[in-house]
Amino acid sequence: MTEVRQRKEKTKETLPGKDSLDCSETPLKDNGCEMTEEQACQESEEGVLAKENLDCPKTPRSKTPQCNSKSALFQRLAKLFFGCLAAVTSGMMYAVYLSTYLERKFWFSSRQELEREITFQSDGGVYYYYYKQMLEAPSFQRGLYELTCDNRTISARTINVIEQLSLYPELVTSFLYQITGSQDVIEPIYFYIGVVFVLQAVHVTALFVSSWIMSGTWIAGMLSVAWYIVNRADASKIEYAIPLRDNWALPYFSCQVAALTGFLRNKINSSTEIFCYLLVSASTFTFMVIWEHSHYVLFVQALALFLLDSFDMVQTRKVIDIYIIYLCSIALGYFAQFQNTSMLSSPLLSLVAGSVLARYLQQNMKKGPVVARLMKIMLHFYLVFTIAFTFSFVVKKIVPSDSGHLFKLLEVKFGFNTTTDFTTNLLLCQEAFQVPSQDLFLRLTQASVLPFYILVLLVCIVSTVQMIYRRLSGEPMVTSPRLEDGRIGEQAEVIYHVFHTVLFGSLAMVFEGLKHLWIPYVCMFAAFGVCSPELWMTVFKWLRLKSVHPAMLALILSTAVPTIIGFSLWREYFPRLINELSELQEFYDPDTVELVSWIKRQVPVAAVFAGSPQIMSVVKLCSGWTVTSLPLYNDVDLLKRNENIYQVYAMKSAEDIYKILTSYKANYVIIEEAVCSEMGPARGCRVKDLLDVANGHVVYDQGDMYAFSKHGRFCHEIKLNLSPYVNYFTRVFWNRSYHVYKVNTVISFQY
Repeated sequence: MTEVRQRKEKTKETLPGKDSLDCSETPLKDNGCEMTEEQACQESEEGVLAKENLDCPKTPRSKTPQCNSKSALFQRLAKLFFGCLAAVTSGMMYAVYLSTYLERKFWFSSRQELEREITFQSDGGVYYYYYKQMLEAPSFQRGLYELTCDNRTISARTINVIEQLSLYPELVTSFLYQITGSQDVIEPIYFYIGVVFVLQAVHVTALFVSSWIMSGTWIAGMLSVAWYIVNRADASKIEYAIPLRDNWALPYFSCQVAALTGFLRNKINSSTEIFCYLLVSASTFTFMVIWEHSHYVLFVQALALFLLDSFDMVQTRKVIDIYIIYLCSIALGYFAQFQNTSMLSSPLLSLVAGSVLARYLQQNMKKGPVVARLMKIMLHFYLVFTIAFTFSFVVKKIVPSDSGHLFKLLEVKFGFNTTTDFTTNLLLCQEAFQVPSQDLFLRLTQASVLPFYILVLLVCIVSTVQMIYRRLSGEPMVTSPRLEDGRIGEQAEVIYHVFHTVLFGSLAMVFEGLKHLWIPYVCMFAAFGVCSPELWMTVFKWLRLKSVHPAMLALILSTAVPTIIGFSLWREYFPRLINELSELQEFYDPDTVELVSWIKRQVPVAAVFAGSPQIMSVVKLCSGWTVTSLPLYNDVDLLKRNENIYQVYAMKSAEDIYKILTSYKANYVIIEEAVCSEMGPARGCRVKDLLDVANGHVVYDQGDMYAFSKHGRFCHEIKLNLSPYVNYFTRVFWNRSYHVYKVNTVISFQY
């Protein structure tokens, strides 16, 4: 080394300066990276000896990498800016569309307050009533207290309405309406509807972001929004009834799924991961507090994460972090819903507990050869579900729960049991519990979303199966897969959505009411697949395409195909949307308006009304009078009340009906002509037929019907104004749709 230094010093003396040779202008390349001669001389002693006659002064690095990094950063920021702008714009346009469509359908601006409120059908009207009550309260604290100790809604019973109905959306909305000073700017009903429409915009934006994260291009987000709007009748209940809990809760769930999609990504920096984790936490808790059925939805999601972790397709710490969110949300939701015991007996808590305990018992589940690991996974499944069922059984024995009627409903639905119970059969006759009709799949096919969804799902499932086999074989997880690899199944967020959409799709095939949880993600998943270069590259890898460069073709198709789909949707459906907004529809129910107007004019404030839950919801919303029942299905006592009040349409005597009504302190009973004279098949889902079967008045045996009642149908007999019906009841109002009878306090016997 001393000899080398001496020879270098001699060389510097003979070469006076940089004029003879400038090494800085000829940087060397090492594996594609630039380096100066000084760096090359320091590689090894042989390198020094080879360049002993060269002067290698320290020169500044080339500015090309800095320029490239700045250009890449600018491109990323521009892509992020335009993507966010497109996402927000899509959500805002959808909210504007809903507002315009509502105005065209219901004529809100030209109707009176009573007519506007009647458009809130079914149980949606009850939620809006409490929003009005909070605004009419002398103070927010006073209104809150009245809701927790409410004895003016249901007769002969004091209930906590916030716990019973999950009224946090109405509480927050009324609070915002008051503190923002909106009383002089906008009417309460428009403010309420506006908040719901903003949440629908958030829902659409979250679907946009989910598809964008998975595909890497915001074109997928725009396509998912387009498909969602085209299929909005099947993807949302917003056109049916605005105040429903689904319309408040599902936007938070879509936000949680979008944040979870980003959180599960393998290639994510720490700050983005923390942001996604916080967003998942906040949206999960909000979703759980708003909707009483949220823990069932999260149970399905937790099942997808459990499968993801069992096959070693995601980092274990991330699944554990999500389990912690579930546990914290259940604990906070338990207290936020006034110690709701259904939270403790939820299947979500049982699954998380079983997964955690099974993981503790199986420390080396993800090690060993293929057969051994497969046996360990099967044992893991057995442990998890055994512990989960045991945990659920113990909790239900310790903590009483009202979920028994739900399990009875499922037993009858899947054919494990039969029953003549009126409530169970009535619920099973609801559209939400029916199997989807063929028209649903026909509409999805005509909108082109279902064919693309099936193709994308098949590709992802096959790639996921390949990935599972590689994991079982001991191949490590690829954290940064390249486009040329063609492995769409290596992306944890994609595999999660495969399990997510398969599980929810399976449920939607059995219960049509769950299509609102499945179809939005059908639109999102199909849009992601069509716009994903990785998915196209996966297909080309399988086909071993060599005539054209696969990566270049994948990039071209991931842009060209969604563009063609977008133009076809615009050509076919855009004129329909414009026609819907320009067509003046009319929703008018004069008989209901006449009934409510009569109640507000003629009936004392202290009166109590009895009738079907649906008409009681309207009476409570529009008049505020006390009722005997409401369309709520999470309370056993209310379900029993509904069955007893429905006896006015059964073959019962006047005395029996009188005893039922007076037991609930009812002063008036409303009989609906549509229920009493309902037409349909003899063994269908008519209310009077279900009542006859439940009461044993009609028996079906080998296709024959046998009747065993000595009384006529009450709703028909009372209209004849004959004894003994006139002794117990006096008709005080009637029109084409409703007959109102006053329950006599003093029985007058007339013959």
